[in-house]
Amino acid sequence: MAVARVAKRVQIEKTRAAGDEEEIARALIRDGVESIVAVGGDGTCSKIARAILTEVRRCNLAVIPCGTGNDFAKMLGVALLSPEQVLALVERGSLAGVDVGRVGPDYFLNSCGFGFDPSVLAATKRMRILKGNAVYIVSAVAQLFSYRGIDISIDPQGETSARRMLMLTVSNGRFLGGAFRIAPDASVLDGVLDVGLFADSGLIGRIRMFAGALRGTHLDIPSVSSARVRSIIVRSPKAPMLEVDGELRQAESPTVKIECVPRALNAIVAPGFPL
Repeated sequence: MAVARVAKRVQIEKTRAAGDEEEIARALIRDGVESIVAVGGDGTCSKIARAILTEVRRCNLAVIPCGTGNDFAKMLGVALLSPEQVLALVERGSLAGVDVGRVGPDYFLNSCGFGFDPSVLAATKRMRILKGNAVYIVSAVAQLFSYRGIDISIDPQGETSARRMLMLTVSNGRFLGGAFRIAPDASVLDGVLDVGLFADSGLIGRIRMFAGALRGTHLDIPSVSSARVRSIIVRSPKAPMLEVDGELRQAESPTVKIECVPRALNAIVAPGFPL
């Protein structure tokens, strides 16, 4: 659902099917809205942001979080605010220009992941009982025992041949799947993306990385390395699956370019941002 503000007029638009968010947002932007308030999770925010970023006329994006992870809302400092408080920030024009990521022709607000990350996301789609952060955590624990890894190479590291990895993450924000501090030092104001390289090191090593990622201490583990980049090229023997802002995508080719687009999106943020 989206709440749009045009001058003093407010209108509410409801989605009727998955993917409606982007089409609705484009229509609102072309009608001259000043701000769109996304009522939903990271996927909803990402679709609306894509419309904002690719239309000639721009507008602001706010979020009332009611998704599974709400990673984007955490990034803006509004995850614990009530709908009334978020709308008050919109009225005050509490704005900041934040970075976004671009993967191929698409954009992302929070994260893009390869390997273990999209495998876990696929497993969450089969969950019907649990809700919230527990969905991702339980699915991730199960995948620790069964996931086989991914063969990838990364250009900025000077690698010319693929190697077996557990996961590669490219983050704009700090959180992943709600509970994981996957890029604990990331900022949406620094003009770069935080890359996490997770070498596959057996079950015990996987468990250590999993526990560390919950606390944001995994970067101290020898099998985990990190880098900050303006852009990165990821190569795999075949077109890989990706996690993009909590949604599964199939890459168009074995070579995937990812880059930061600095301060591209005007977002409604909480007092004290960045947190």
